[in-house]
Amino acid sequence: MALGGCSAGDAEPRLEVSGAFIPQPVGDMAGGFLTVTNQGDAADTLTSVTSPLSDDVQIHETKNQKMRQVESFDIPANGELKLQRGGNHLMFMGIKRQPKQGDTVEIELHFEKSDPIKVRVPVESRTHNPATHQGD
Repeated sequence: MALGGCSAGDAEPRLEVSGAFIPQPVGDMAGGFLTVTNQGDAADTLTSVTSPLSDDVQIHETKNQKMRQVESFDIPANGELKLQRGGNHLMFMGIKRQPKQGDTVEIELHFEKSDPIKVRVPVESRTHNPATHQGD
């Protein structure tokens, strides 16, 4: 059985998640970083993130070195959404356990148009930053 959506022509988002990681947390919060690539001809929007690690996973943007919670992030057609250190990111508030380096944390990304994407996110060292360690 095929399900049809209400869209203009065949344009639809085609999302893929890569480069996900959580630095080993210190305290009761953790940051999350990943890239969502959209190879489709329609934009989509990241609307929320859920995880067994926290009942409160927030989406944060960073502007002028200040963080603030936002409702969503746009993912442009044929573009990407980068959540990275020093920029936009996920915040796991009031985490339920302390994951250690080498563990994985399950998250589920929810979108305006696309089906949710489940990701097993590796826990890396507290200082892990792929932007400065190309090829790691």
